[in-house]
Amino acid sequence: MSRFGNTGRAFGAIVALALCVFVQSAVAAVPVVTRFRSPKNADRPVRKGTSLIVLHTTEAPAKGSLRHLSERGECHYCVTEDGTVYQIVDRHRVAFHAGTSMWNGKTNVDNFSVGIECVGYHDKAMPMAQIKSIRALVKELQGLYKLSDDKVVTHSMVAYSEPNKWHKKKCRGRKRCGMLFAMPSVRAALGLKKRAAFDPDVKAKRLVVGDDTLLPQVLYGKRDTMRKAYGTAQVAALPKKPLPPPKGGAAPAVRPSVPVPAPAFRKIPQSIPELKAQGFVSVGSVAKKNLPINIVGAKWNSPDTYYTIRGRVIAGNILDPYHVEEGMNVWVKK
Repeated sequence: MSRFGNTGRAFGAIVALALCVFVQSAVAAVPVVTRFRSPKNADRPVRKGTSLIVLHTTEAPAKGSLRHLSERGECHYCVTEDGTVYQIVDRHRVAFHAGTSMWNGKTNVDNFSVGIECVGYHDKAMPMAQIKSIRALVKELQGLYKLSDDKVVTHSMVAYSEPNKWHKKKCRGRKRCGMLFAMPSVRAALGLKKRAAFDPDVKAKRLVVGDDTLLPQVLYGKRDTMRKAYGTAQVAALPKKPLPPPKGGAAPAVRPSVPVPAPAFRKIPQSIPELKAQGFVSVGSVAKKNLPINIVGAKWNSPDTYYTIRGRVIAGNILDPYHVEEGMNVWVKK
């Protein structure tokens, strides 16, 4: 064997990797900004394969999110409200975005996925400029990795919890990150026609359900349960329903499908002034001995109950019962 054999193979591997990066750059259609490119890039291994795109919400404003994501190398891309796409970690490398995660029996989703952080919150509408950029980026990645629409998932779909004081087994369904991207109307805005129909790991009994509202109603809900969960129309047409029979006893008529406008998702009030303008009043503050259920009873998780804390407004039906904070003000209709 030539004494240059190992060196030659190493050089060949470097050339192949460089060519891979060059080809990916050449086919890129979405302009990206590298100002916040992570210093962790050189430390991250090249992914062996890509079978998922995972959508996240930062749950924090852009400035702090970009700095945090860059320092830790916690995603491949971050899309801000104005539609700017920042590349944080090179897309062919591993980014630590999914945490404790599993999909279809495979753990550590970081090793086979691309992670996109979207500046915003899981329960608030996103600007159209941002939606358009997310859509373009997702389509580009789907083309590069040959991924169908149902391979575009949310962080809330893949994250799971280890055994804890609430559940003795590994459980799914308590993570809210990216939740809005599971909704049919939002997926339609992103050009995604399909989504995963069920949780493969819960179905296979690898995980148990940790939140029986979030999992069936929001992430995998049918149209009627989506409407129930968010308190608004989520479809482009009403279902066909029979009308009551007329007094003459003739056969009942059939109500035709009537198109109705469908918002991206429920537009909850964004501030205390908006809550007041819509007729809501504060009825108490959450404390250790004064939990939401003690303040408003069974309506604590109703879509018509709201919570405010540090300027944020949270609808009761998407409030995580395990992360209720002291100091939250509870709001209901007068």
